[in-house]
Amino acid sequence: MKTIGALIWEPGTRSGWSVEDIEIDPPKSREVLIKLAASGICHSDDHVDTGDIPLDWGPIIGGHEGAGVIQEVGPDVEGTGFEVGDHIVLSFLPSCGHCRMCTIGKSNMCEMGAGVLGGFAPDGTHRVHARGQGVGPFSYLGTFSPYVVVNIDSCVKIPKDIPLDKAALIGCGVPTGWGSAMYAADITFDDTVVIVGTGGVGMNAVQGAKHRRAKNIITIDPNAYKRDQAKVFGATHSFASYDDAAETLAQLTNGQGADVVILTVDVLHGDLLNPAQEMTRRGGTLVVTAAAPVLQRDVPFDLFTFAMSGKRMQGSLYGTTIARRDIPLIADLYKRGEFKLDELITKTYKLEQINEAVQDMRDGKNIRGVITYDD
Repeated sequence: MKTIGALIWEPGTRSGWSVEDIEIDPPKSREVLIKLAASGICHSDDHVDTGDIPLDWGPIIGGHEGAGVIQEVGPDVEGTGFEVGDHIVLSFLPSCGHCRMCTIGKSNMCEMGAGVLGGFAPDGTHRVHARGQGVGPFSYLGTFSPYVVVNIDSCVKIPKDIPLDKAALIGCGVPTGWGSAMYAADITFDDTVVIVGTGGVGMNAVQGAKHRRAKNIITIDPNAYKRDQAKVFGATHSFASYDDAAETLAQLTNGQGADVVILTVDVLHGDLLNPAQEMTRRGGTLVVTAAAPVLQRDVPFDLFTFAMSGKRMQGSLYGTTIARRDIPLIADLYKRGEFKLDELITKTYKLEQINEAVQDMRDGKNIRGVITYDD
């Protein structure tokens, strides 16, 4: 079928997104065609343009937060639980259900997900074509298009009464932040938590900390708008910098430091890591969720204090969530009024406005910008 999509032809050059005509192949084995209602815009998409996530291939069709309705099913889908008309959230990491990581309850580390930036569909071929050549999808998805053909291992079914434009966010940023607090940090009742960076991921870490009934939720962000919004999502205190937060943190914890510090900044540069561990109490947990420049190696870090104080540093991919469990769970929490999705969406855009939307994200104007697709 013919439609449009937003592509980058030379990743890492800051050339921006080109909205142009594309062709999408019909679904093949274990694949479905989905008509999307919306796509979130995540910093990870921008990292491909800036080169923080370096790719040695192109073009790429961006986008990895999306929700929509199945229009067509390919061979071998019958009997898998998916059918035409199902409402789907696309998981930015697939889960096959049978590799070792999936079987031990770590589907966020599914072996299938290792190839999501390889430039092809899971079977090593292309579904999207432009200017006579194959186009690689971001994270096997490529939601910067009104239609996608994806493997069912990237699909999670949700109830039909959940608004799809809100549900799109549950594919990446929401569970990544929420799970960082719920699972990776394992926050407990009465904890003091510091969350550094309150964009689309960090704001959901705030929600996760609130769900875990943390006593104090301190956010740090240089953006005044995001500091104000953090309190809407559950922050008890909000500051512009580590230094600004230090005195209040000391008062709240009798000088001991935070039980948990979660890093959810847009780009994790090395100089942000040691101040975070200095805010973490002895025996506390430092969760690293933010994406760092892939080639960054030199990080100033006080290893002696870290080791001698018994702290734990925990990396968290996709919030350490299990997509098939946690996407429906978050959707249900939203339905019951216990999770904020509407408030995450600061502004909506058309696909043709994608470069404006990305710049607004860079400028800190949005918690989450969302592309909406017309019928």
